[in-house]
Amino acid sequence: MALRTLRRRAFFEGARAIAPGLIALAIWGIVTGVAMVKSGLSAPAAAVMSLLVYAGSAQLTAIPLLVVGAPLWLIFGAGIIVNLRFLIFGAAMHPYFKHMPWPKRLLLGFMNVDIVFVTFIGRFGAAPQKGNTEQLWFFIGATIPCWAMWQLTSLIGITLSASVPASWSLEFAAVLALMALMLPLIKTRPAMISVLAAGATAWLTQPWPLRMGLVASTVVGIAAGMWAESQLHRNITTTGSGS
Repeated sequence: MALRTLRRRAFFEGARAIAPGLIALAIWGIVTGVAMVKSGLSAPAAAVMSLLVYAGSAQLTAIPLLVVGAPLWLIFGAGIIVNLRFLIFGAAMHPYFKHMPWPKRLLLGFMNVDIVFVTFIGRFGAAPQKGNTEQLWFFIGATIPCWAMWQLTSLIGITLSASVPASWSLEFAAVLALMALMLPLIKTRPAMISVLAAGATAWLTQPWPLRMGLVASTVVGIAAGMWAESQLHRNITTTGSGS
């Protein structure tokens, strides 16, 4: 009974923690649904793709390649490049789920998205014990609402795509929604440096093929954040020693 209570409490804590980000996720889902059909994908194919891929950036990258009949290896390669950040997410979350069988870890990895990763690490990143029941059920409670919201809003976008004029610039609305989600998370100097470095790199590498600029901006942003964090700790240590 105590274990069941712990699971239920952790599940709803995860759902509550993720709730503020669902609005941005909903807008992104609608935009992706509209974009898939507008790019030439049939509504059933778009629905299946949303269900199986569950990655907006990979879906938007793959659609133009599918439409022009690009080789399958190129489509998969482009999707992998765009989502290389999930290698970093997986490595960071491995200590929390390494005790589980690989099929379960594979499912949890599939359900993970950016907002869940940020919320989970923000909550348990400094936890002395990793891999307990509370962490697992918090993660489940955060992922299920995100998955449900993505599928629902993608279907809404697919359904409404025929009546949405191109002049509405929904992509810009999605960017604003994601910025509204991200900006409150920038609370420290290392985070600010990381975001500025990643943003500048993404802007400079726009002409790169296969969206390789996204990979470069991710690497540069992480490196800049780690450097700023190390400098901050060094300054604190030096100040403490001097006093």
